[in-house]
Amino acid sequence: MKYIDHGRGGDADVLRLAERDLPEVGAGEVLIRVAYAGVNRPDVLQRAGSYPPPRGASPHLGLEVAGVVAAVGQGVPEWQKGDRVCALVNGGGYAEYVAAPAGQVLPVPAGLSMAQAAALPETVLTVWANVVERGRLQAGETLLVHGGTSGIGVAAIQIAKALGARVFCTVGTPEKAGAAQKLGADAAIDYRRRDFMVEVSKLTEGRGVDVILDMVGGPYIERNLRSLALEGRLVQIAFMQTAKVEVDWMPLMLRRLTFTGSTLRARSAEEKARLSRAVQDNVWPMVEDGRVQAVIDRVFPLDSAAEAHRRMESSDHVGKILLAVNPGIE
Repeated sequence: MKYIDHGRGGDADVLRLAERDLPEVGAGEVLIRVAYAGVNRPDVLQRAGSYPPPRGASPHLGLEVAGVVAAVGQGVPEWQKGDRVCALVNGGGYAEYVAAPAGQVLPVPAGLSMAQAAALPETVLTVWANVVERGRLQAGETLLVHGGTSGIGVAAIQIAKALGARVFCTVGTPEKAGAAQKLGADAAIDYRRRDFMVEVSKLTEGRGVDVILDMVGGPYIERNLRSLALEGRLVQIAFMQTAKVEVDWMPLMLRRLTFTGSTLRARSAEEKARLSRAVQDNVWPMVEDGRVQAVIDRVFPLDSAAEAHRRMESSDHVGKILLAVNPGIE
């Protein structure tokens, strides 16, 4: 089969189309013939050598796919050859075939194309795990999402609105502000022109927001803490800037704040399966009735993976970047 090899790592130019044997399908696994694969920030970090895969995971790139079941391993009664599926995979998604633990495989939501389905698993599971479970966002509360037009951002805005929350986000251009508001954001703050701390204070009449989803880190950490309401929760999912900062922690005590965070890739198969079921039960109905939409920025052919990564690194995208592997599969 064809797949994308990133060799020993480096800049986007190291990505090349190569061939290798199909992955073996073990007990409890499903082999998927891939139609589309999602491109995510962790792929870029892994390619650059700063985010090695966990022990036992595939060394190859790609964390989410959509396609059809090509084969089923022992002990997997819930899937059959030919089923339309999307999945969170443990690497190797930039390929014509990938093996996935059966618990991380989801049906393609009714009415969605393969491309739309490929845009969902990694981002939706990340948002559910961090905004809803760790952040404990409730109807009537207020969420601030940094990077509102990233793949994670567009999912977070829509899921939070579907849950009945008020949503603010930060963006880098007026065009992105417009895109975020079309997705449901109540306010989009251009961080290049305005201080989000000041704007959050104005928007909440000094109260602050209940939950913040942050992937920036660095100097945002202390500013996030100062933007939270009493009993607020800051959820960290990445550090695009530094993870090492000097912080005044006094607001943590004075306003009884929670600072938490998590990654998705390092979780156990059992935990990922539990999250997948939670998403199927709670988010798939939102997708099928249109409250949550798959937002696709651009689709690149598999052999143009380097261009896809450069697009991701530019941060010009709104929504998900995809690779078309076998786009004829529907």
